[in-house]
Amino acid sequence: MAGQINYQLARFVASYGDASKIPASTCPEVSFVGRSNVGKSSIMNKLFNRKNLVKVSSTPGKTANVNFFEADGIHFVDLPGYGYAQRSKAERDRWKDLIGEFFELDRSFNLVVSLIDIRHEPSALDHQMIDYLNASGLPFVIALTKADKLSRGRADQQRSAIARILGMRPADLLITSSDNGQGIDELKEIIELHCLGQE
Repeated sequence: MAGQINYQLARFVASYGDASKIPASTCPEVSFVGRSNVGKSSIMNKLFNRKNLVKVSSTPGKTANVNFFEADGIHFVDLPGYGYAQRSKAERDRWKDLIGEFFELDRSFNLVVSLIDIRHEPSALDHQMIDYLNASGLPFVIALTKADKLSRGRADQQRSAIARILGMRPADLLITSSDNGQGIDELKEIIELHCLGQE
């Protein structure tokens, strides 16, 4: 049951543009990754029940660094969004390298939350990310965002279609909305299971 982590205590810790500068893990960590317009910041703010602790930008691809937040002894890591075409290739490559280098670090990868917009098929980059998570053995959950944009029946259809494309079971994909809070309690339970259920 969700409620073991006090998300209200959430605070910004630090931002890093170079993976080699990130200090070693000192507590459980939950990392959030996804396309640059998938609603990553909005989902994190909904988790923390805060309006703008995690900066939400009208310009996709604004998060250029690895940003750390902390709540109740857990680190929440906001990774740069990938795949935003209107940034320069050099900048896109830097983000890609930064994400890749982050996951190569020896860290407390308790859970990776991989975000996919429920309205669209997974992109090639989404496939690469999930293939990487599977191959590396990192614990992860797929959260389908922006479910409030669809009817409940359509959202269920999309979850089944996306699960089929990814070779997963629909039950393994979490339907979420930062707008109406759908799936947020379930996401909290999954986070708590991975961060607090390790004893």
